[in-house]
Amino acid sequence: MTQSLEQAMRAFHPLLPLGVALSGGADSSALLVLCARQWPGQVVALHINHGLQAAASEFQAHCLQLCASLQVPLRVKAVHAAHASGQSPEDAARIARYQGLLELAQGIQGDPGAVALPSIAVAQHADDQVETLLLALSRGAGLAGLSAMGAEWMRGGVNFHRPFLEVAGSGIRDWLAREQIAFVEDPTNTDARFTRNRIRSLITPALQSAFPQFRDTFARSAAHAAQAQSLLDEIAQEDLAYVQRERDGLPTLVGLQGLSRPRQANALRFWLKSGFAVIPSTVQLRELQDQLAACTTRGHRIHIKVGSGFVERRGAVLAWYNPVVLPHRN
Repeated sequence: MTQSLEQAMRAFHPLLPLGVALSGGADSSALLVLCARQWPGQVVALHINHGLQAAASEFQAHCLQLCASLQVPLRVKAVHAAHASGQSPEDAARIARYQGLLELAQGIQGDPGAVALPSIAVAQHADDQVETLLLALSRGAGLAGLSAMGAEWMRGGVNFHRPFLEVAGSGIRDWLAREQIAFVEDPTNTDARFTRNRIRSLITPALQSAFPQFRDTFARSAAHAAQAQSLLDEIAQEDLAYVQRERDGLPTLVGLQGLSRPRQANALRFWLKSGFAVIPSTVQLRELQDQLAACTTRGHRIHIKVGSGFVERRGAVLAWYNPVVLPHRN
C-alpha cells in the first residue's frame, strides 16, 4: 500500500550520520526537512551541481538557504555531466550524480573536520518508480530492468536508501504546502523532449483514471521481478563457479558450451555486469552466444563489441577488455 510521509519516516532506520541528496526540488527538500527533524545534528545535505542548465545556481542558492534555516551542514560538488556518444544525457547525469554523492559522503578534501557518512538518502518516490518501470517496458528490458528501483543498495561502501519509494509524489507536495516549505521547480520537468516528462503528463493521469491502485500493483510487479532476478543471479554465480578457470576466474569456452542457452546467457550477463559493470544488449548477447556455439576449432576467433569494450577469445577462455583503459593486452 502507498504510504504517507510519516509512515515512511517511521520505517526508515539508516546508519547515522546520514547524508541527504538535496537537489533543491520538492522531493529532496521534503526529505531533508523530515530527516533533520528526526535526527537533529546527525544529518548532512549533499548537493550536486551538474551545471547543465541556467537554473543550477538557483537550485544551489535554495539549498544554502534551506540548510541555513535547518542548521544542517551542506556539502556541494560540481560535476561534469556531459554525455558520451551513444549515452543519454539522463544516464550521464545520473552516473555523475551518484559518483559525486559518494565523494561527498567520504568527506571534503582538505577539511579534516568532515565526517564520513555511512548512509545516503535519496528522494525518489512511488511515481518515479512507476516511470522507471514504464521506461524499462518501453525498452524491452529483462527482469533486472523490470525490477525498477530498489529501496536499499550499497555502493562504494556507502548504504543508499530510498525511504519515499512507497509515497506518492502528490503526497509529498501536499505536505510541503501544509508545512509552508519552499522549493525550486526544475524547468526541465515540463520539457516534452524527456520521456519521463511525457509519461508524467500523459500516461500517469490515464493510469490514475483507469487503475487507481496502479502505484501499489506496479510496485508488486517490480518486487516479483526483483525476486526472480535475485534467483537468476544465484544460479549464475553457481554456473560461473563451475565454468571458470581456477587461476584467473575467466569463463572457459568448454564450460560455457556445456550450459543450456538460457543458462549460458544468464551466466554471461552476470559475468559482464558483476565483473566489469557492462550490460550487453540483446543483439550483442545473441551474437556472442552464436559465436560460442560455432567455436569448435582452435583457430576460431571471437571479438565482439560489448558496452565500452570487447569480449574476445583468449585460448580456452573468454575475456572482456576496454581498449582505452587497456591498450595493450596479451
